[in-house]
Amino acid sequence: MATKPQMIINEVKKVIVGKDEILEKVFMSILAEGHMLLEDIPGVGKTTLALAFSKTMGLDFNRIQFTPDVVASDVVGFTMYDKEKESFVYKEGSVMCNLLLGDEMNRTSSRTQAALLEAMEEGNVTVDGVTYEIPKPFNVIATQNPFGSYGTQALPQAQLDRFMMKLSIGYPDFKSQVELLRNRQGTQPLLELSPMIEKSDLLQMQKEVSEIFIADEILEYVTYLTQATRNHPLIVQGISPRGALAICKVAKAKAYISGRDYCIPEDVMEIFIDTCSHRIVLEQRTTVGNIKAESLLKEIIHEVKSPDFIMGNVK
Repeated sequence: MATKPQMIINEVKKVIVGKDEILEKVFMSILAEGHMLLEDIPGVGKTTLALAFSKTMGLDFNRIQFTPDVVASDVVGFTMYDKEKESFVYKEGSVMCNLLLGDEMNRTSSRTQAALLEAMEEGNVTVDGVTYEIPKPFNVIATQNPFGSYGTQALPQAQLDRFMMKLSIGYPDFKSQVELLRNRQGTQPLLELSPMIEKSDLLQMQKEVSEIFIADEILEYVTYLTQATRNHPLIVQGISPRGALAICKVAKAKAYISGRDYCIPEDVMEIFIDTCSHRIVLEQRTTVGNIKAESLLKEIIHEVKSPDFIMGNVK
């Protein structure tokens, strides 16, 4: 019998074809109570992916299309005077939902970006001195166009660090695109998705993920990896303690969907690059040799010795 995580991913696979690994990692980010950054060109299924997860998990979904004229109050809400009540009332912004898709985040102003990132970090918004709780669970899937596209500006490093993972969906392969085209002839697969769980189930799953056992040897392994990024000659800014915590959280989620109640080194290895590639700043000279963050992180994984585990016990 399929587990709840398998049921959710299998349901989303009905509309997102040939991207099983991406779906698994997006779901891991949600289970780890983190936020996801998708960097991709338009039209590869980012909105469909977010909608599919919200429908499958019975979540309230909002989408905000970021443009230069979107302001912070569109995100967090605002107060206005109500004549009938003779008082100021709060009008909710886009963040008041369970799953928010922030589309093309790097097209809007830095003030609007900061408003969303503050809500992501705090889990609440403050408008005119009054704090309003964002409903739980709360996850953001933000998208950005590759830097250098027309009208984009790079997100500041401090803001990038607040995203738990950064992924790219990419084009489908030949077989997957043929299947996608076949499925869209006269039907809309999104409308046929069924909720596999309720909000309360997701909250319980997130709690179970947080309780996954992670041995000291794994924590030391994570620390060796992060220290290697800080000491690498081609890396100006390595992984922060916040980044190290994110690695642990996502590794726990990886263990959970693998059906284990403890982490193994492979959990860390599999999520390390996607959890860290957006957090490091490279030396200027890496642009000349076209050296990417992913290749340096892959090199670090190979160089740092991992602890040997058998059935959850260290040799």
